[in-house]
Amino acid sequence: MTNAQTWDETLEDLGRRRARAQAMGGPERVAKHRGKGKLDARARIERLLDPGTFHEFGTLVGGEVAADAIVTGSGLIDGAPVMVGAEDFTTLAGSIAPGSNSKRYRLAELALRNKVPLIMLLEGAGFRPTGDHYGRTPTDLLAQARCSGRVPMVTGVLGPSAGHGALIAPVADFAIMSGQGAIFTAGPPVVKVSTGEDISKEDLGGPDVALPSGLIHNLGETDEDVLDAIRRYLSYFPSSAWSYPPAVTPDESAGPRPTPELLDIISRDNRRTYDMRAVLDVVLDHPDWFEVQPDFGEAIICALGHLGGHPVAVVANQPQVLAGSIDAAAADKAAHFITVADSFHLPIVFLADNPGMLPGSESEQDGVLRSGARMFVAQTAATTLKLHLTLRKAYGFGSMVMSLIGFDSQVATFAYPGATMGAMSAAALSSASHAEDDVAASLRAMELQASYHSAEHMGFDELIRPEETRNALLLSLQRGIYARQAAAEPVSRTVIVP
Repeated sequence: MTNAQTWDETLEDLGRRRARAQAMGGPERVAKHRGKGKLDARARIERLLDPGTFHEFGTLVGGEVAADAIVTGSGLIDGAPVMVGAEDFTTLAGSIAPGSNSKRYRLAELALRNKVPLIMLLEGAGFRPTGDHYGRTPTDLLAQARCSGRVPMVTGVLGPSAGHGALIAPVADFAIMSGQGAIFTAGPPVVKVSTGEDISKEDLGGPDVALPSGLIHNLGETDEDVLDAIRRYLSYFPSSAWSYPPAVTPDESAGPRPTPELLDIISRDNRRTYDMRAVLDVVLDHPDWFEVQPDFGEAIICALGHLGGHPVAVVANQPQVLAGSIDAAAADKAAHFITVADSFHLPIVFLADNPGMLPGSESEQDGVLRSGARMFVAQTAATTLKLHLTLRKAYGFGSMVMSLIGFDSQVATFAYPGATMGAMSAAALSSASHAEDDVAASLRAMELQASYHSAEHMGFDELIRPEETRNALLLSLQRGIYARQAAAEPVSRTVIVP
């Protein structure tokens, strides 16, 4: 018997164990799962990653329970490494036991150690009622929380996700759900026992609940849609906070160009609305930019795009919603988005056109000032490159949260001529002060001159024409990126004496 032959029995045993794990819950359960229009856990990973790049670990955890109901490993997305875990609903409903808890912890630990993104694909029932005691075993949430702000974290909710397993979604930078997804603290059976409420999983935590609550950022109809969106979202980010976002190879759309289209999109009359999305279509390299959380806090648009081939984050008021007034939901959305962008060094472009924070009793009850303060702190604390443009108006605290404030470390600040600003609009001030008609007219005239008065005192770097918008932002961004790159070079301490 040769040395190689002495391995036969051992390796055959390993092969059988691996095959058991690969089979997941067995052919019947896998077929039933696919019959619902879903991909199974391993097919999801295969769809998410570059072909043939998945390298699994923890395959044998769980023994007879295939991979202990979660498939974990590493792979590549567009050639860049990531760590990925996919709960296997065909095996004990994707539930968590001590072994799978250890796999989840190790997955997040390796993501941080290797400085690569962490992706979790959820469809599980939470902790498994096995009676096993976890003792001093660390929870996976500790490792996941340590990833925050250090490596990009993305969660896909592709079916019912309950309890402990679902907690990675609110911890993540970006969470996206499929049409068959649902997420909740506890599932319908537990709710029935605990509160007596009889409710479906869709009504408890489906898209119609999770999106309006702000827990889930985006919706993809199918598993494939969700997985493709995750790949696209990560394409704007570096692998970790220790690197900068990767620029794409420039094409014809990435160079300087005038934007006369904006004259037709944006009316000089502040009372007429327009769609800020049309502005982004014109200003960014391509009109297929990626919007984050489009169905929550709709008075602000948060988007990922490219400007001159460089990934940027855009925070823009939406005049079509509440006339651009910033409500609590919009401020909360923007605060989170700004923090994520800053953590991974994406330049932030602020496009301001708002009459201020949303006033009124309902808005105050929603905590608009608290949320506005959160947004203000996020953008003020941001150390990434920041660019600002006031298109027509920006009043009061609504201007400050959009980075229209002196000494805020902006790379560039611009405004269109005639842009109005100040503590409040002339109309609001006239009403509040009970001004006579002649005084009100004087206030309106002064308001229209505000941009020139501000420019005369360096309130802006420059007043620009709408046709100059893209080029002004692009050249300022390129200058800022050049300065950022130069800062990484050694600085000479030689003193030059004339």
